[in-house]
Amino acid sequence: MAEVRSHLADVIDRARRDKTPTIITRRGKREAVVIDIEEYQRLRQLAEDAEEAWLNRLADEAESEGTDGSVSLEEMAALLRDQQH
Repeated sequence: MAEVRSHLADVIDRARRDKTPTIITRRGKREAVVIDIEEYQRLRQLAEDAEEAWLNRLADEAESEGTDGSVSLEEMAALLRDQQH
């Protein structure tokens, strides 16, 4: 951590110019990573795309199982209201 403080500009330059991440540790424990902002944005987009694909798969699976045994949103709300009383 102390080394990062004294060399923060170098760490940022390395992340941006060389695309080299720097792992920051405190007392030997990994705490954070400094990465290029474009890499961060790319990773965020990958995570969002993966989450959307997962939700779409869940929806497709639910749809393929049919509607037997399912309840409408209104029916579910009524059931929940009944359980609260």
